[in-house]
Amino acid sequence: MYNKVIMIGNLTRDIELKYIPSGAAIAKSAIATSHKYKTQTGEQKEEVCFLDFNVFGKSAEILNQYVRKGSKVMLEGRLVLEQWTDQNGANRSKHSLRVETFKFLDSKSDNPANNQMPQGNYNAPQMQQPMQQQPQQQYQAPQMQQQPAYNNMQQNQPPVQPQQIPEINIDEDEIPF
Repeated sequence: MYNKVIMIGNLTRDIELKYIPSGAAIAKSAIATSHKYKTQTGEQKEEVCFLDFNVFGKSAEILNQYVRKGSKVMLEGRLVLEQWTDQNGANRSKHSLRVETFKFLDSKSDNPANNQMPQGNYNAPQMQQPMQQQPQQQYQAPQMQQQPAYNNMQQNQPPVQPQQIPEINIDEDEIPF
């Protein structure tokens, strides 16, 4: 089965960032979206949807750093059912969004977080289940096709190796925005 949700909206509250004993970060907040439509009688109506979401790992820290209540974001992930027992012993449940990727949609002038929001999207690292390894994705350079006229000239040359993209460790102070 396929479970994918994309929500574009505004945060209803600041990010709540916590760390679990293993040191991994968990961010929680909620997003509000709306849909405007006209009824058959011509009356303008608006539906509002509120959805809690969770973000894990480095992406949780990035969201906490750059967004605040009212920030416009696009969240992409999967819908999960959270279940628990409340203080009175009653079973409770709710749906929430487990965010896998996100994108900041505020312009620099609209950003309430000190106008330091990076542009673009961020792919959240996938959480690993215990005793399972997920395959790492590696960059693969596009294959170049040689034209027939060049084949004779390049027969004695070693094959061209695809370029490796180096990892860059950038401090927050080095970001120009």
